[in-house]
Amino acid sequence: MGSKYTKRYTEEFKRDAIALVDSSGKTVTAVARELGISSESLRGWYRRAKAGQGEGAPGELTSAEREELRRLRRENREQQQTIEILKKATAFFVKESDR
Repeated sequence: MGSKYTKRYTEEFKRDAIALVDSSGKTVTAVARELGISSESLRGWYRRAKAGQGEGAPGELTSAEREELRRLRRENREQQQTIEILKKATAFFVKESDR
């Protein structure tokens, strides 16, 4: 069973570890072993950093693209609600004008 305490690393440490992977030419696993950290942790940091810079795997969105997608989805939802309200209002006024 794992430890009940999760080790926290500073952003600076994470940036330095990612830079070491880029500059050393070593694998993520080798660098993680040298630093005494989990290779899965370092791999996750590396992927997030590269995705944020637009260097992620094909098909992955950058953080800016994810934020824009969130914003556009929210706008779309609001516009759909507005359209539904206008349809109901139109139907109401058509009924009222027939009286």
